[in-house]
Amino acid sequence: MSGNVTYFGYATHEVRNQPPERVGFNAFTTDPALGAAVRVFGAGWAQERLHEAGTLVGSAHVQALARDANRFTPELQTHDRFGSRIDWVQFHPAWHELMGMVRRAGLHALGWTETRQGAHVARAALAYLWAQGESGVGCPAVMTFASRAALRHAPDILAEYETKILSPHYDPRPLPPAQKQALGVAMAMTEKQSGSDLRQTETVAEAGAGGYRLTGHKWFFSVPTSDLFLTLARTPSGISCFLAQGWRDDGSRNFLQLQRLKEKCGNRSNAAAEVEFRGLEARLVGEEGKGIATLLEMAHLTRIECAVASAGLIRQAVAEAMHHARHRRAFQRRLVELPLMRNVLADLVLESEAALWLSMRAAAALDASARDEKERRLNRILAPVAKYWVCKRAPSVAAEALECLGGNGYIEEHVLARLYRDAPLNGLWEGSGNVICLDVLRALQRMPEADALLRQELAGVHPRIDAWLRHRPAATEETARALTETLALAFAAALLCRYAPGPLAEAFVQTRLAGGGRHFGALPAGMPFEEILNRFSREAA
Repeated sequence: MSGNVTYFGYATHEVRNQPPERVGFNAFTTDPALGAAVRVFGAGWAQERLHEAGTLVGSAHVQALARDANRFTPELQTHDRFGSRIDWVQFHPAWHELMGMVRRAGLHALGWTETRQGAHVARAALAYLWAQGESGVGCPAVMTFASRAALRHAPDILAEYETKILSPHYDPRPLPPAQKQALGVAMAMTEKQSGSDLRQTETVAEAGAGGYRLTGHKWFFSVPTSDLFLTLARTPSGISCFLAQGWRDDGSRNFLQLQRLKEKCGNRSNAAAEVEFRGLEARLVGEEGKGIATLLEMAHLTRIECAVASAGLIRQAVAEAMHHARHRRAFQRRLVELPLMRNVLADLVLESEAALWLSMRAAAALDASARDEKERRLNRILAPVAKYWVCKRAPSVAAEALECLGGNGYIEEHVLARLYRDAPLNGLWEGSGNVICLDVLRALQRMPEADALLRQELAGVHPRIDAWLRHRPAATEETARALTETLALAFAAALLCRYAPGPLAEAFVQTRLAGGGRHFGALPAGMPFEEILNRFSREAA
């Protein structure tokens, strides 16, 4: 874009050397690595659906909706104009339009509504794409998706709500479930004193006629306008899981009060609230005293989602940096032609493709776990490994991509500022780094066949991976992070060598397993920069 600005007959400057907006592309067809992963892991049948999602994600309309949804953030309305307590959250229309899109796409349901092999892979690919559209809508979508894993412990409740939970419609009206055509499900778990240690839950549940009454508080209640939500409370038998309606059958708000909305670093389009339960009506899910166990599979699903969504964020950040470098000129050349910038971009591309393959392999293991015992065991290890590593890399990649743009990336008008603020969230959700690494440690220690499984997946792929197998860190609490990190790198390297063999895979092995620079852009001389950069995207230069 260019133009003259004239005051009093004088042109002050001509706008030039500014990249055009990166819109009007298909986020699926321009991503060769995603297309390959979808085919390799058995979801090739979903390409038409993914093509449609990719067109939406890359459209100027969706990108504008994303900007508006994050600029005009949710507002808490405790009372209506007559003074009646309503405990409602007002969202910008852009949020509702985006939510309608992701529901129609099936982001909240595809893994359950489709019976073909690769259904969870297809849904993960949708999540990866929509993370590049507007990441905030991914939270209510995945909570609704993952809730089915918890509700299977209460078949009568699941039968009552399942059709509306899986419905492709979006119905944001504040009504009881019986009066709606579609339902969204949320979670309200953590409390002020406990955080990730859910065993310290202090909310109390009292049994009564027709169900339970819950009294207490929750520090984070994500999407507090949801129709249903899962929560934890203490019974005489211990911490138990409950499902509550947002609105009672008579149309009144359930017995809760929203205290305030969190003013978050990122993920601003979505609402998270502090809430008080004041006799909240709820129904038991699973057995009394086994609430945390009831939620384990749900947490597992959301951990995979965190990895996939972070991989999508990484992809978008690197694509924005590449787009800028292909159009911006400095020192008489395009930035992408400058040797040091090429080094930085190539390093970022390695990170992006590794994140994609690692997170999609975790989704593939989930997909196959019901029919393949080896995949079930691998799923138990890979989900936290991918969650830890990909989520850890996202903030670093976002920061480096932003720096590729300089000051242009640091202003709120550019999407990279939003990505930078959004990047840390998935590393916190469903367990921050230490919690996840200890989970990896538990999985390895409780699985006698873990060593054999790792060798089966990793041995013989590349000599440097074999060396890692022989000298990997000890499985202790003190070394849990080092173990998880190197395990993630070994898996990512093996996946690249198997499914994306060539210069990019070899560059990843040489620089990640053999040790490289501590910051992006420190790849050694002689790397195949041109091949790596050309592989990243089919977008026009």
